[in-house]
Amino acid sequence: MLRRFALLRDFFIRYRSRYVLGVLFLVAVDALQLLVPRLLGGLTDAFRDGRLDGAGLLRYVGFIVGIALLVSIGRYFWRMYIMGTARLIDYTLRNRFFAHLETLSTNFFNNHKTGDLMAHATNDIHAVRHAFAQGIALSVDAAFLTIATLAIMLRTIDLRLVGLGLVPLPFVALIVTRFSRLIHSRFNRVQETFAALTDRTQENLSGIRVVKAFVQEEAEIEKFTGAAGRVVDANMHLVRIWGLFWPLVQFVAGLSFVVVLGYGGRLVILGDISLGDFVAFSGYLGMAIWPMMAIGWVVNTLQRGMASMDRLNVIFSTMPEIEDAEDAVPMSGLKGEIDLRNLVFAYPGKGQPALRNIDFRIPAGRTVGILGRTGSGKTTLVNLLLRLYNPGPGELLLDGVDINKVPLAVLRRDIGYVPQDNFLFSTSVRGNIGFASDSFSDEEIEMAAEFAGIAEDVREFPKGLDTMVGERGVTLSGGQKQRVAIARALVKNPRILILDDCFSAVDTETEEKILSSLRRIMHERTTILISHRISTLKEADEIIVLDEGQVAERGDHESLVAAGGIYADIYERQLLEEELTSGEET
Repeated sequence: MLRRFALLRDFFIRYRSRYVLGVLFLVAVDALQLLVPRLLGGLTDAFRDGRLDGAGLLRYVGFIVGIALLVSIGRYFWRMYIMGTARLIDYTLRNRFFAHLETLSTNFFNNHKTGDLMAHATNDIHAVRHAFAQGIALSVDAAFLTIATLAIMLRTIDLRLVGLGLVPLPFVALIVTRFSRLIHSRFNRVQETFAALTDRTQENLSGIRVVKAFVQEEAEIEKFTGAAGRVVDANMHLVRIWGLFWPLVQFVAGLSFVVVLGYGGRLVILGDISLGDFVAFSGYLGMAIWPMMAIGWVVNTLQRGMASMDRLNVIFSTMPEIEDAEDAVPMSGLKGEIDLRNLVFAYPGKGQPALRNIDFRIPAGRTVGILGRTGSGKTTLVNLLLRLYNPGPGELLLDGVDINKVPLAVLRRDIGYVPQDNFLFSTSVRGNIGFASDSFSDEEIEMAAEFAGIAEDVREFPKGLDTMVGERGVTLSGGQKQRVAIARALVKNPRILILDDCFSAVDTETEEKILSSLRRIMHERTTILISHRISTLKEADEIIVLDEGQVAERGDHESLVAAGGIYADIYERQLLEEELTSGEET
């Protein structure tokens, strides 16, 4: 069990004093409560013997009220120190969980659904917190009261009565042992179904426009209802066990009172024990039974916490596939030279290589266009340049250094990347452009917007750069989103600029305006243009044509057209499409 919670070891070392104080206050409260049955016993005997007068009654009442007041104060402090400290587990564990997710590689997120990760960050962490709040409190409470009440009863009460009263209680432990495994496995199932429900909700809300466009509201509601039903079924499966477990524990514990009423009453009648002793014993037995019943809560809470911690440990034990090499080469920055040497790459779990025998060199400051049909390996090549995946040793070099030995901070700082999917955050236009750092000045952000061709649009927005965009930039047009993404890459002033088919949402006229603006800065850095449009690539210093993961052709625009290969075929078709489009408009 200790290994299961090893992740929180530093947390408990840091806050151990708060837990110790909480436990001390809890024990003090329990100790005070142990005085009440003895007081009631004494009050009963005094009343029976005729020794109780008004002053004596007030004295007993005063003691009981004073104890109740001290118990209330003690409960406040143990709850603050135990429950309050457990709240910090939420804070600590969620921060660590999010920070760990940020370190994981792209391939991890390819294989894990967002909804499942959200369930880890909510339900699982919540269950762990409960284990170290109610779980600890109930465990200490049960252990102390059990030991203390047994010690008091054995020293002050008739041993025969004590023995018979406690006979049913060991069966409680047996019930707890039997049921704990069932609770653990069924709670795991509850968490899994909740993760699936969270994932469906997140995916549906993100894709609500697609759902509405295809009139699939009813179908999606039906799917959600099915997922919600599975959550209910899993919870009911758990509740059935829990619902049987708790009454069974209470029933077995209640048998002790049956024994006490029968045998204890007989001892009082025979004069073997006083009525006060009988009253006190009944009170202590109630205190001994409560911990036995509390074991049910403890087991349920701890089993849920352990099940959730197991799920979290699976994530925390996942190490990033992409990290700085031990023999990383110290570099202050990149110059921009790219050298690929017989590069072969296959995605994890895929036998067929996505790239084969890629061999070319891009000198620093050159502009290279990459063309290819869908699935030819263009984006895979970009993923390797960004080191979202690791290429083989010596197959991809930057400034003569194996990319696997280039520090990641330097690599990703000095590469500006504009992907096909222009993801924008739900913040202002300024926040999206300046996402890479908080240190960009207004002038730098505005200049990047000018180069990206979005500045004119921004000036027409209600609050200019401070205009808020919707989720994923939904309030902007496709072309505006692409240009904001371009500005986000340019404001970094990168040594290598990668534009991955990022003009697809703008017309050719707008594209030409953006490219004309970009050419003023492209000569200062290495630029890789990936596009399906020949018009985007024709001004590049060199164009590389990929086909089925291999370099099929390379050269400048004129030489490739003259070669009559794949490039020329694509070029002729695009010219024909333009002519047909022009004819239709005329």
